[in-house]
Amino acid sequence: MTAPAHRSNDPLHGLTLETIVTRLEKWYGWPELGERIPIRCFLFDPSVASSLKFLRKTPWARQKVEELYLATVPPKE
Repeated sequence: MTAPAHRSNDPLHGLTLETIVTRLEKWYGWPELGERIPIRCFLFDPSVASSLKFLRKTPWARQKVEELYLATVPPKE
């Protein structure tokens, strides 16, 4: 008998930061994303690459992005 697969309770489990930023950008666009989370990488010459570089080094900003994602995207069943 095999053990049941472990299921994470983390709603972001399996999502990369790149996926989160890309989906938020598609949902809101850079201008609104910059209004909701006023960080330089969203406000001035925004790109996914520059955002990832900043967010990977800045835990408080990454947390805000993840919170916005959870508040925006409906959970999958």
